Amino acid sequence: MEKRIVKKTREELSPIGFGAMRLPSKNGKINYKESEKLIHHAIDNGINIIDTAAIYNNGESEKVLGKALKGEYRNKVKISTKLPAMNIKKYEDMEKILNEQLERLQIDCIDYYFLHNVDLKAMNRLLKKDVLKFLSKAKQEEKIKYVGFSYHGTTEEFPLLLDAYDWDMVMIQYNYFDNNVQADIEGIHHAASKGMGIFVMEPLKGGILAGKMPDKVESIFKKADPSKTNAEWSISWILNHPEITCVFSGMNNIAQIDENIAIGNSVEPHSMSLEELETIDYAKRALKELLQINCTSCGYCLPCPRGVNIPECMKIYNEKYLFNQKGLLNQSLIDYYLTVSGIMIDSSNAGLCNGCRKCLRKCPQHLDIPKELDKVKKEFEGHFFKFKVLFVKSIGMKIYQKFF
Repeated sequence: MEKRIVKKTREELSPIGFGAMRLPSKNGKINYKESEKLIHHAIDNGINIIDTAAIYNNGESEKVLGKALKGEYRNKVKISTKLPAMNIKKYEDMEKILNEQLERLQIDCIDYYFLHNVDLKAMNRLLKKDVLKFLSKAKQEEKIKYVGFSYHGTTEEFPLLLDAYDWDMVMIQYNYFDNNVQADIEGIHHAASKGMGIFVMEPLKGGILAGKMPDKVESIFKKADPSKTNAEWSISWILNHPEITCVFSGMNNIAQIDENIAIGNSVEPHSMSLEELETIDYAKRALKELLQINCTSCGYCLPCPRGVNIPECMKIYNEKYLFNQKGLLNQSLIDYYLTVSGIMIDSSNAGLCNGCRKCLRKCPQHLDIPKELDKVKKEFEGHFFKFKVLFVKSIGMKIYQKFF
């Protein structure tokens, strides 16, 4: 892939980066063998930066990278990881967490180090903990090379944080659907004017913009270009921006890696035609009419004290409306009972929510999660939900297994 240059650091990075938040799993845990295979394949085919974080899989993501990048692979790739702002209570916490990250990654220096999940309120709190002193000291000690922040605030606050320190880079959520949610084009231009590297997370909105689309949206894209995939439309739109340095995509199989690399090879800044950009705008409007909850399934809201699988509940609810599923036994209702009701595994349904609101401060989308879960509960659970689950579990499943 033709590299993009970070003006402040003069480093050349691949336009596609490997996002290690959604690594392959087995029995609820990261599959180390499969993850290593994917990481090596990505690097062998041109990707030269991998992004993770201290909180991804409770540190297991960093451990996987540490194991996968031992030996020759370490010199072929830049490592990006993040300091969890929400876990910082005092200055010493920052030093402790950084040292633990270096140990998990099995390295002496982190290339790109971000303050994780930051908005203006979080930044002000960190400033009182002397975070800038910590970052400068860590740089001097050569424990980190470049510093930035991953942003989860409003478009209005974004420029204020950009001006708060001499940052090397920033990470933003940006795709054709969420182009004004956290950072808008004016904010991107402001960051670019400072020579900062601009990294994009959630380019496919948790997979919503990559997989099967509602018929109305699919027809818009297919009419414009039957050969393009939905992922290609989305990532191409981002890389069409000359200010964007790198798109971190959460790829969990070889096919996804190859597709993303092919897109990175084919898209240059300002290469999309006016007709293509208009197609994306039409598709976005159609999708906005159907999507009910603006959740990206990032999982930052987890774990829920009550055990609710918040992303899964919202995903199933969205799919019901995206694909206009109707009928007494529509697919979304079946999925809800099979995945979160407690029939197959422990209960994690929306009705378990007691409104404690602990998830609110962790949600990058600033969703009113208890309110949204109440919608899900009313849609899929209704009256006597526990008895329905008990019936399906004790009788319905036996009938299903006998005849199917």
